[in-house]
Amino acid sequence: MESIAGRKSALVWAVHISVLALVLLWVVPTFGLLVSSFRTGDQIASSGWWSALSTQEQSLSPIRVEGDEVQKDGAYVIEGTLFPRGASTVSAWGTSSRAIDAYVPGDTAELGDGQSLTLDDKGNYVLTSPTSLEGTRLPRIFATASQPPEFTLNNYQTVLFGQTTGTSIGRAFLNTATVSIPATIIPILIAAFAAYALAWMNFPGRALLVAAVVGLLVVPLQLALIPLLQFHNWIGIGKGYLGIWMAHTGFGLPLAIYLLRNYMVGLPRDIIENARVDGATEFQIFTRIILPLSFPALASFAIFQFLWTWNDLLVALVFLGTGDSQLVLTAALVNLLGSRGGDWEILAASAFVSIAVPLFVFFAMQKYLVRGLLAGSVK
Repeated sequence: MESIAGRKSALVWAVHISVLALVLLWVVPTFGLLVSSFRTGDQIASSGWWSALSTQEQSLSPIRVEGDEVQKDGAYVIEGTLFPRGASTVSAWGTSSRAIDAYVPGDTAELGDGQSLTLDDKGNYVLTSPTSLEGTRLPRIFATASQPPEFTLNNYQTVLFGQTTGTSIGRAFLNTATVSIPATIIPILIAAFAAYALAWMNFPGRALLVAAVVGLLVVPLQLALIPLLQFHNWIGIGKGYLGIWMAHTGFGLPLAIYLLRNYMVGLPRDIIENARVDGATEFQIFTRIILPLSFPALASFAIFQFLWTWNDLLVALVFLGTGDSQLVLTAALVNLLGSRGGDWEILAASAFVSIAVPLFVFFAMQKYLVRGLLAGSVK
């Protein structure tokens, strides 16, 4: 009965479940990162992204009393609020980190020297003192409050346009684009010519060149970093955009030639032979017939190369440098982890900015990916 036509094998369901699990493992963290990038630091620290749409009761970071001092009934008074935007409700508060819930809204805390502090459930406080408070250290308020969902664009404004040193990654974003776009286009141009020659042109040593390309696929690029950098210094390129473009081109060419050659070999031979009979040159055949028909393979490699260069850290550090004007996105994120490890909202926004462009490129060109990768695998 298991072999009856139309009956699905249990293996089919296993494949479907495995694919679904892989999709969830990729989509859920990405969606969580997106949601977290629009939340405030206090909300990220107190609750997970899955509760972003619900009201949260959380212990707020201590807020120091501030405001203009005025005289009322012979006393000096400072009034203010913990929540300038409102909409939060205080459930408990205190003036010491050892007793953050010592008082309830409406209570008055005696601070000594005749000073008193009152806080209501809306976060409005009144600090009263018999003497002037100017030049004195004002008390802090530790509050526990229920806060409604809150989303903000300030994280992205800080990340992309912030002036604070070590926070803005706008320059790093431009540096990464400057590296990735040429480092994707140059290998494609060179590999397309090489793949056509290896697929359709007869010359001595062609088989050895194909074998060499396949062999280069398994060579770790780390082995070539230092010798290649020394070569760049010797010819006068040194560290810079030209050097990193050449490095990414060299590291990407074996895969590019391999994919494009496999695809071009599978193209109908009759089309090329008829073009030669009609008097077309090899360059005309390549530009007018081969390239248009090879677009799926070109697009599949472009996806791989762009994702590799966009997410690269090692090659960028070796061939571009570590200065603030030379950092790429991955290096900037490493710096943020070291300098702003507690600012999760900044890290979340920065991380999502770094993956937004690769996500767009992948989804825009993914329909060509499978066609390009499977090219030449079935005759």
